[in-house]
Amino acid sequence: MNDTTYTDTELAELDRIARQIDIDAPVERVWELISRPGWYVNDGAVDADPDLRYEGEVAVVRHPTLGEFRFRTVKLDKPRYAAFRWIGTPSRNESTPSTLVEFWVDERDGGGVTLRVVESGFSGLHDDPAMWLKEREGNDKGWFAELKAAKAFAEKSAPASTMQP
Repeated sequence: MNDTTYTDTELAELDRIARQIDIDAPVERVWELISRPGWYVNDGAVDADPDLRYEGEVAVVRHPTLGEFRFRTVKLDKPRYAAFRWIGTPSRNESTPSTLVEFWVDERDGGGVTLRVVESGFSGLHDDPAMWLKEREGNDKGWFAELKAAKAFAEKSAPASTMQP
């Protein structure tokens, strides 16, 4: 991390990450992906058959190289909105601060959808802004890759007949 000093307003803006991508696939296919807790735990390609189990209401995603991650489903509003609390790793319990990851799926005129993601709550992870800004930095870069992975997964899996020319 560098020695940049931020104003309170700048820190408030950095508390969230917002990204979006257009996907040439039907809303149902994209919903099938984004409603799955932790689909974004991967090495750049979405796993069609992830190691996903539940411990009560907590979804546990285990990745062979990245490790284990925990998520709580906050809300599912099929097929438009999904929200998850990223609890993190086994060392974090549910009382530990976490980020909220929200997805919106909006149909586009002419076919396909726009997938939007907002991850927020970074400032609650640590009292020291340098600490939470460092965690945010990796996720900021990561959402570009994850949205590209979602696009590749949904478009590869989408039947060509469902899309309009």
